[in-house]
Amino acid sequence: MWMGWVERCAGWATGLPRAVKVAVAVIADAIAIPTMLILAITLRRASLADALAITPLLYLCATTICIGTFSAFGIYRAVFRFVAQGALIHSWLSALTAAALLAGSNFLLLGRPVSINALTIFALLLVVYLLVSRSLVREVFRYRHGSKARVAIYGAGSAGVQLARALRDDGRYVPVAFVDADPALQGTVTCGVKVHPPATLARLIRGKRISSVLLAMPSSSRRQRHEVLKSLEILPAHVRTVPDISDIVAGRAAVADLQEVDANDLLGRDPVAPDQALLGACIRGKVVLVTGAGGSIGSELCRQILPLAPRRLVLLEISEPALYQIERELQLLRKKHGSAVDVVPLLGDVRQRGRVGEIMQACGVQTVYHAAAYKHVPIVEHNIIEGIQNNVFGSWHAAEAALEAGVETFVLISSDKAVKPTNVMGATKRLAELTLQALQERSRDTRFCMVRFGNVLESSGSVVPLFREQIKRGGPVTVTHKEMIRYFMTIPEASQLVLQAGAMARGGDGFVLDMGEPVRIVELAKRMIRLMGASVCDESTPDGDIEISFTGLRPAEKLYEELLIGGNVSGTDHPMIMRASEPRLPWQQLREILAALLQAIDEFDCSTGRELLMRTVAEYRPQGDIQDFVWLRGRQAERELASVTDMRSRRRQQQVKSGSALLQ
Repeated sequence: MWMGWVERCAGWATGLPRAVKVAVAVIADAIAIPTMLILAITLRRASLADALAITPLLYLCATTICIGTFSAFGIYRAVFRFVAQGALIHSWLSALTAAALLAGSNFLLLGRPVSINALTIFALLLVVYLLVSRSLVREVFRYRHGSKARVAIYGAGSAGVQLARALRDDGRYVPVAFVDADPALQGTVTCGVKVHPPATLARLIRGKRISSVLLAMPSSSRRQRHEVLKSLEILPAHVRTVPDISDIVAGRAAVADLQEVDANDLLGRDPVAPDQALLGACIRGKVVLVTGAGGSIGSELCRQILPLAPRRLVLLEISEPALYQIERELQLLRKKHGSAVDVVPLLGDVRQRGRVGEIMQACGVQTVYHAAAYKHVPIVEHNIIEGIQNNVFGSWHAAEAALEAGVETFVLISSDKAVKPTNVMGATKRLAELTLQALQERSRDTRFCMVRFGNVLESSGSVVPLFREQIKRGGPVTVTHKEMIRYFMTIPEASQLVLQAGAMARGGDGFVLDMGEPVRIVELAKRMIRLMGASVCDESTPDGDIEISFTGLRPAEKLYEELLIGGNVSGTDHPMIMRASEPRLPWQQLREILAALLQAIDEFDCSTGRELLMRTVAEYRPQGDIQDFVWLRGRQAERELASVTDMRSRRRQQQVKSGSALLQ
């Protein structure tokens, strides 16, 4: 009960104006200072009567001098609940200064009624008073702010210690336990908090009412963090991470900016160290163009290209907000690293061959990473003509412009959905691959290649941010099918491998990235629910917090994705990059198909467009009827118009017959 009273008092005090808080502190000091002096004299002379017999002018003088000194040393400017170890130095200095001034006043004005020994004791008592009083207030505020956010820190190394201190200074979280697997640290006390072995964490969560476990393991590998996360899944606590300590200290982030578990750690796979020679082969000292520079993959490619010292980095993006965002970020990175790279942001549509060609010619582009594409399967399925225009003709026009400009290397970012596609998005990406391979026949100087990989975590449209949002809302988490399986890779890892694959291109190459083991989407959803401190509601646990709802496959969606057409694949100089040998089409045949597709686009003929995709991409087997909304509405309007016309025609014929009968 008394702790509740303390919390209410602390809450009331927190809301007081700053001037009132300072006034309360001055009044408290004005009462404590003469009390400390009386106690010092009593201890020195062993007589309270002697202390009380001294002239009151001495106590008034001591109070005035001390409060003035405290003010000069900034004691009243400090925010009590943020008082740190640096206050110890200020307390000593202010107390010693006040005692020295009081000693001078004692000798000059009052005829030395108090000995130097008594004043020394007074100075020591004053230091103790300052530290105890300020620390007590700080702890009261900490209790009030931290009572609803009691956390355990997993990792008692230097990062964990700095985190604990930062949490205390923040005031909204209270670390009540450290957890560390190092036996040498277990049982020790750090920052006033005991270090426990991981096996006791479940008991600690219950006994200490811990709501969150914060990971402070910056030096551990991704696989190690993955194993830790697996052990934390079953615990009834929200597992989160915090920003880097350096970002907190530099003011770029606050401890309160707690983050959900990094999606990269959910995979638990440590990336292979890049081959620096491959990484910079197509970039260092060259003019590099990234199309779709504001997208998930395009923007990460730009971030990784910048430190590799290209002569110029050209950003091509159709979305003005996306271009502004990535250009601003790259300029900040450039200043931070002292880079001399010329960053050129340009608005443009890859479907406009003239615009792309002008950019390549004007900038002297030597390497192109073509990431611009429509990639969301259901959206492209409902916008067939736009999908063909952007994914097929956008790639073709960009590649033709590269041929005319004499670009050295052109890398197409493809997708695993291009393998045995069941949807328009996958079929258009496969046709884009075939187009670049056919263009290689006409190329002498430009090397075309394509890099195919699966889903990337945290990208636009990825299930990870969607699941996270649904869990925060309280569910349900929507999964299309219980057996849905996908390959996943992190955005930085995929981008890094794309840069290295481009360096190994000989012309017309198709590269496939090693995506590791496939992931069952429903298991990923369950892991995220548990790590965010909730429980899964299913048949075995009907009282769980978050339900998983199975919505069924979306139009043209597959249960399984593949990376290879056939099994003809060979290794490369990089262990995670394979070279695939797959069927191609000659340029003459492909040009006729592209011309027919262009006519279908001009006529907004989705049916012919899909038939041409099926004829060209042999593996394309669409599921269901055409889903393009506008085309379907147009067809319906045509049928309605034809029906009305037919009805009017029959009515006229009946009228003619009726008239003829009357005439007879």
